[in-house]
Amino acid sequence: MAWQVDALCAQTDPEAFFPEKGGSTRDAKKVCAACTVKQECLDYALANDERFGIWGGLSERERRKLKKRAR
Repeated sequence: MAWQVDALCAQTDPEAFFPEKGGSTRDAKKVCAACTVKQECLDYALANDERFGIWGGLSERERRKLKKRAR
């Protein structure tokens, strides 16, 4: 997971990426939008079935929809 060294979220409060139920994901998604390893992050989350948090700019629900479309 060498990509994590370059991840902008590594320099940000991790709680922004794991909001309470119903909490805002806007700040985390802004960080992801500017991140150079966004795709690697998303690929990791999909391959490892990450069920919580924002990964690669997508919420768990958004990743689930993406996986369903890919089938």
